[in-house]
Amino acid sequence: MQQFLRQYMLPITMVIGIVFYKQLVVFAPVIPYLLSVMLFITYSRIILRDILLTKFHYILLAIQYGGSILVYLLFFKFNTTLAQAAMICVLAPTAASAPVITGILGGNISSIAAYSFISNLSIALLSPLFLALIGDVSAETISFGSSVLIIFKKVFPVLLLPFILAITVGRVSPKLHNKIRKAQILSFYLWAVALTIVTANVTKFITVQGNASYRLKFVIAGVALVICLLQFWSGRRIGKKFNRTVSGGQALGQKNTILAIWLTQTYLNPVASIGPGSYVLWQNIVNSYQLWRKERQNK
Repeated sequence: MQQFLRQYMLPITMVIGIVFYKQLVVFAPVIPYLLSVMLFITYSRIILRDILLTKFHYILLAIQYGGSILVYLLFFKFNTTLAQAAMICVLAPTAASAPVITGILGGNISSIAAYSFISNLSIALLSPLFLALIGDVSAETISFGSSVLIIFKKVFPVLLLPFILAITVGRVSPKLHNKIRKAQILSFYLWAVALTIVTANVTKFITVQGNASYRLKFVIAGVALVICLLQFWSGRRIGKKFNRTVSGGQALGQKNTILAIWLTQTYLNPVASIGPGSYVLWQNIVNSYQLWRKERQNK
């Protein structure tokens, strides 16, 4: 039964999230807490001395920032909103749940954790200036300092606090730490619950974006799909050269779409947020396939 759930849990949760989105969106405030507990369990497997930035991480960062500029320039001549949507799908930092999926897929958790930290923190510092230059919102709407503080408040409780707590528990109570390390399956089920709520939230979000043509919505969603597949593929290709195939795919492919949507609605055309909104569905379909394939290989 457990093997069946690991194979098909994610597609099932996504269907539930889409069908019952009106009832489930009320649980949206719970998502950060679920992510924090998930990461606390996952980070208990990390050895602190293994958290190092390497050439692998710098290459990924270069793709994250350089790639976002390239896709913006590519689509700008066709449609500004489409260009903004494509850009934010590349620029968005790695998702908080990426280490969880990396661990389940047998990847290097320390490597993805290191990139997740630097990816999110660099966005906190650079995105206000980066997006203000090309966005539709005046710099007077929100100050640089306020923006950095807001992003940090979004990132710290979910991403950094669980890491600090996991390391602290490992030092203070090794027995408890060892029990948490053995409970990794809990992080998977918590992620499934979080994914159900996130899917419901995204479904509602896309349905209420009524100020754009359906054609533009579908084009943005289609471009987000292509970008999603390319980022998973390129991340795995790069990671393979450093013996970090799974980590590379998750680092570039799985995005912090909640933060990306906020950045888009703050600095860019709000319609462009359909990009990261649909991206969350695509990335979870990809991860569902990877988990299904992993379980098939383990049989």
